[in-house]
Amino acid sequence: MPTLAARPYAYAFDPAHTAVVLIDMQRDFLEPGGFGELLGNDVRPLQAIVPACQRLLALARAQGMQVLHTQEAHDPLLADCPPSKKARGGLACGIGDPGPLGRVLVAGEPGADFVPALKPQPGDLVIRKPGKGAFHATGLDAILHARGITHLLIAGVTTEVCVQTTMREANDRGYECLLVEDCAASYFPAFHAAVVEMLVAQGGIVGWAAPLAALEAALLPASA
Repeated sequence: MPTLAARPYAYAFDPAHTAVVLIDMQRDFLEPGGFGELLGNDVRPLQAIVPACQRLLALARAQGMQVLHTQEAHDPLLADCPPSKKARGGLACGIGDPGPLGRVLVAGEPGADFVPALKPQPGDLVIRKPGKGAFHATGLDAILHARGITHLLIAGVTTEVCVQTTMREANDRGYECLLVEDCAASYFPAFHAAVVEMLVAQGGIVGWAAPLAALEAALLPASA
């Protein structure tokens, strides 16, 4: 099995039983006028990881790994959006409201779509989720089990919210998870750095972390 240099120690995985989980790379989070900016954030740190995520997906597909995209989006009636989530922040334009990219975080609206550079391709899977974690109120666990997936390479946004929540959920379900750290980002770089340290602390209490280059070196040794 390929083994890559990671923290807190080497990570071994079988590509045939590994999925790349790319979390919430949507226009509402990465583009001006989306929910992330409406919350008062600078979206540029999230935009900066798009090229690395493109490399990650290309590598995964070339190696025959399953690629899975998560999409945080609610049904048009907001039946799957708890009132507490809708009310958070007291925003003039919040979840479900008309915004510059259509209704905020509503399935089928422009803002809920993936950024053009990271659109799902044939063979990829898409999981629409109503919460922060990709396992909450979705069929993700059953889908992964049906495909014999035991290892997850996790990337996306934001590191301290949906990425971390998903990785912790996966860890509790027995998956061996690695955060591809330069393929994840936060609006707050200090939060990203802190989460990476939390995940790998205490012997990898939640999982592993490594840069994309380490994964490329493990899978493409001739070009490393």
